[in-house]
Amino acid sequence: MANTREIQSRIKSINDTLKITNAMYMISSSKLKKAKRNYENTHPYFISLQDSIRKTLKLVPDVENRFFCDQKYVAGDADKRKGIIVVTADKGLAGAYNQNVIKLAQEIIDTEKTSNDKLFVIGQVGRHYFKKKDIFVDEHFQFTAQDPSLNRARRIAETVLDLYESKELDEVYIVYTNMKSAIATEPKVKRLLPLRKHAFTDTSDHIDMGTHIENITLLPSADAVFDNVVPDFIAGYIYGALVESYCSEQNARMMAMQSATDSAKEMLKDLSVLYNRARQAAITQEITEVISGAKAQKNNCLL
Repeated sequence: MANTREIQSRIKSINDTLKITNAMYMISSSKLKKAKRNYENTHPYFISLQDSIRKTLKLVPDVENRFFCDQKYVAGDADKRKGIIVVTADKGLAGAYNQNVIKLAQEIIDTEKTSNDKLFVIGQVGRHYFKKKDIFVDEHFQFTAQDPSLNRARRIAETVLDLYESKELDEVYIVYTNMKSAIATEPKVKRLLPLRKHAFTDTSDHIDMGTHIENITLLPSADAVFDNVVPDFIAGYIYGALVESYCSEQNARMMAMQSATDSAKEMLKDLSVLYNRARQAAITQEITEVISGAKAQKNNCLL
């Protein structure tokens, strides 16, 4: 059994760790609320962009535009040049958050990535992972995983749109973490470009478009409308993916810190019992020694 001094040292160490985990939990909670608030403030604008695309497609469903293609992708098609955006965190201590999204990205790379494809990474964790695996990263967007902003999302969108419009990429995918609820998250892959027309005209995702849609006039043309609206829509989706990933990261870190806090409290409880037993044993030993000394002294006196 450890002595009381060693146990007290361990208790002090765990108490210090407990303060850190509590502080990290509170910080992640504050960041999560801020990110959700910022996203809710901008989300209606991108819903209106999606609504505009849907209305335009309903009005002129046969319009041809470089941003749209309903052809199904065939896995293993070496002729298609794909861009893969992977959203990770800049830090660890977030449970399985980084591992889950990196695992999905790795599966896509192992099964579909060719020498013509390009890999874009957001977050230091992802960059270090792919560097360790000797997987070339075409561009690492610095300082985008923490505190996502619309300006950063536009920069990413502009990069992939330029490559898409210059025919260097045929398709663009984003791998991120979707926050389904306050306690449930899952890694997700979404094709950003080209867009699918049926995804906007699907009645299962219907948005009320009013009763006078037939009176809409598209100037100068439907193609020009898409050229202006789609880039903003892509930037908005990337921004939403960044925010969802960031919220998922903070939520995962909150859960990890709460679990660590609970474990630390259990350890403190066990150590308190152990400390009391060690202290009781030390007191008992001292009493025994005193009694033995008294008896020995008494026997000496009798002799």
